[in-house]
Amino acid sequence: MFTDISPQSGGGPLADVTVLDLTLALAGPFASFLLAGLGARVIKLEHPAAPDPCRQNPPYLGQGGVSLMRSHPDDVSVSALNRLRGKYGVTLDLKQPGARDVFADLLRHADVVLDNFSAGTLDRLGIGYDFGRTVNPRAIYCSISGFGGGGASGTGKAMDSIIQALSGLMMTSGAPGDPPIRVGVPIADLLAPVFGVVGILAALHRRETTGAGQQVDVSMLGVLTSLVAAEPFDLLEACGLAQRTGRMVPRLTPFGIYETADGYVAICAPSEPFARGVFAAMGCPEFEGDPRYATRDARVAHVDELNAAIEAFTRTCTTAALLPLLERHGVPAAAVRAPGEAVRDPRVLARGETVPLDHPRFGRVADVIGMGVPITFSDTGTPALRPAPQLGQDNDLVYGDWLGYGADGVDRLRASRVI
Repeated sequence: MFTDISPQSGGGPLADVTVLDLTLALAGPFASFLLAGLGARVIKLEHPAAPDPCRQNPPYLGQGGVSLMRSHPDDVSVSALNRLRGKYGVTLDLKQPGARDVFADLLRHADVVLDNFSAGTLDRLGIGYDFGRTVNPRAIYCSISGFGGGGASGTGKAMDSIIQALSGLMMTSGAPGDPPIRVGVPIADLLAPVFGVVGILAALHRRETTGAGQQVDVSMLGVLTSLVAAEPFDLLEACGLAQRTGRMVPRLTPFGIYETADGYVAICAPSEPFARGVFAAMGCPEFEGDPRYATRDARVAHVDELNAAIEAFTRTCTTAALLPLLERHGVPAAAVRAPGEAVRDPRVLARGETVPLDHPRFGRVADVIGMGVPITFSDTGTPALRPAPQLGQDNDLVYGDWLGYGADGVDRLRASRVI
């Protein structure tokens, strides 16, 4: 391990783990953000002339607040502030002579190498897993790619919308006849790294027994398609239920999103007690004995009639009046909130599941909320994440101090354009 390095404030369950982060955009950086949030020491390596493209994503945060255009050198992408927190930032041009030796020096002290390049890119750069295990047999390589290693790569780059399209996910939302609907958050980019972190943790656990690292390979398409397969959409359609059911889930009726006088509420009442609670809240207790609605199968058979009756009632109530009424009758329900309200929920802010973002120089100049790490531990602290680093901010620290190159060594790397 590197010498004379203090752990992040607060420690964390992965405080003894060092990660070399070669990732870009979102799928990879989100994985390394999670690892940093669990306490790992993450060293983010960027090409000096082509840094992580998230640094160029609008909006930007500057001294004057948030803007869609960068107007000052101190303006920082909110995406970068969000995704690069907790990491040490260095530059390294892996195509320059001598860069592989620098990478090897880093790798000797690392536990994990993380990338989300197209399959085979690290091998072409000469730093793939075959190289890595000769340098450090304990190293774990994790690759998050669109289509996985060793197989057909698919057409084009693995952008989130491409993965959503190929996975079938776009044809699960909306009503029959609607065009494909893209999930608003980049869900493939966010779910694949979660599985990558699960794989890394499993490999670290296995290493405790074998002493050896291994390669972890996660496919974005595989992750999203496996989750689509959690629901038997095609079988339900064969049984007469449409694959796309809009705001409702017919097989669990009453279950869905219902309009109110001033918004929408989610009502989830699939069981008999919950359904009876809905009927009581509506002032229609007789529905409980109505053969059309008395059982789950009957409600499914008469789904359109029942949902029309429920929504005719909910439209007469404001959301604020409807929710306590449903709660009194034991019905699970919630208001449909806009993202801006949801991420500022005092409950999630208090648990660090979302967090205010500061400008690294000017501090709290605007009300900007970013992602936290939504895990708490009873006995293990969680680290206070350092701000997102500027490009190459920690070159002197990591290369000069941690690797022991000294100031002259770092100057030579700069002069030769390795960093």
